[in-house]
Amino acid sequence: MHEAIARMLSGYEARKSTDAVQALREILQEVALLGLWRAKFFEHAAFYGGTALRIMYGLDRFSEDLDFSLLEPCSDFDISRFLSPLEDELRAFGFNIRAEKNDKTADSAVQSAFLKSNTRTELLVIETADEIIKSVPVGSLLKIKLEIDTDPPTGFSTHTRFLLRPIPFAVRCYTLPSLFAGKMHALLFRRWKNRVKGRDWYDLIWYAANFPELDLHHLEQRMRQTGHWSGDLPLTQAAFEELVSSAIDGLDINQARRDVMPFVKDPSVLAIWSHDFFRDVVNRIKPV
Repeated sequence: MHEAIARMLSGYEARKSTDAVQALREILQEVALLGLWRAKFFEHAAFYGGTALRIMYGLDRFSEDLDFSLLEPCSDFDISRFLSPLEDELRAFGFNIRAEKNDKTADSAVQSAFLKSNTRTELLVIETADEIIKSVPVGSLLKIKLEIDTDPPTGFSTHTRFLLRPIPFAVRCYTLPSLFAGKMHALLFRRWKNRVKGRDWYDLIWYAANFPELDLHHLEQRMRQTGHWSGDLPLTQAAFEELVSSAIDGLDINQARRDVMPFVKDPSVLAIWSHDFFRDVVNRIKPV
């Protein structure tokens, strides 16, 4: 096993198979970011979404996908040219990975690709305990989806942050207020197979507790792009608060808990969730 990967693994406590898989997924994500940096991908795009919160800012839950936004709209942007150097990077660290472009099945400004790894093989490489190995189905695949928004809304801001593992490198990412705006847009308007995405509500709590500043202008631009805000008037704090209040009223708390539970280490932290709890949480948001 590569020495840098061994050091990364030593920072995780894998008590069960899902812990080991989540640790492996996060290591693959960070090596993938390194490969994209080497390919100069961050000259064109910025990292955002839940995994950006986890890796760049310390969100205390795992996240599955790598989400990126182009710095400027570009309808003919092609992710394919970045996949080969990304694969080379992963192989250099001992991972048997292939990257594949995911053909779009609908008209969308989001391009995506999958990084696929045989989970069982990788778990064997990291010398996971036998009882954990037996719980991983033979031939199962660990997938990490890369998504790039090729038609981003305006008004976001970015900066460069640095990661030190597996080696020091730089990642351009959304600033926290812009990230928060994207999260609130998802929380308010995302329709995920007609189910609530509890991860959005979990992240809302994290923002309110740690980085409550929300870029209201960028949220407005996202809403205008998706048809959730129109006309000449800007999105005001009062209008935003009304939208959030309505979302809380319609929230299925139990369904939200079930969605996020696999991604948190201590599910007992979800016991406090209630409509009154979330009303208190949103009062802590500071639009800027």
